[in-house]
Amino acid sequence: MLFPKKVKHRKWQTQRKSEKRLSRPETRGTTIAFGSFALKALSNARVTSNQIESARKVLARAISKTGKMWIRIFPDRPVTAKPAEVGMGSGKGDPKHYVFEVRPGRVLFELDGVPEDIARAHLRQAGMKLPVTTSIIARR
Repeated sequence: MLFPKKVKHRKWQTQRKSEKRLSRPETRGTTIAFGSFALKALSNARVTSNQIESARKVLARAISKTGKMWIRIFPDRPVTAKPAEVGMGSGKGDPKHYVFEVRPGRVLFELDGVPEDIARAHLRQAGMKLPVTTSIIARR
C-alpha cells in the first residue's frame, strides 16, 4: 500500500466538498508523459491507496517482464476516523488511510512495451477497480 513516509502535518483540514469545484477539469498531469497508453479519469473521486494497489496488480500482470508501468498519482491526503461507538467531542480522530483527490482529466497510470490490444484490455480492467469513470488514451 502507498502512504507517505513522513508528513509535515499528520491531520489535514477537511476541504469543502463542493461538487462544482471538484468537477472542474484538472490542469496538471493531463497528458501522457512516459508511456504509450494511459488511463485517464473522466470524473472526480477520492482514490484510496488500496484501490491504487488493486489496479497496479492488474496492470502488473499485463506488462509481465517486457513492459513498464508508471503510477502518476500518490495518496498523500490523510483521512481521519474515530473508533466505533465513541461519543462526540474529545477532538479529531486518528488518521485511518490516505487518499488522492482525482479530478477529471488526470492521467492515473501509463504503460509502455506492451501490445495495444493487451494494454487496452488490462487498462480497462484496472479502471474497473477505481471509483472514477476512466478512458484509455494513446500517444499520438
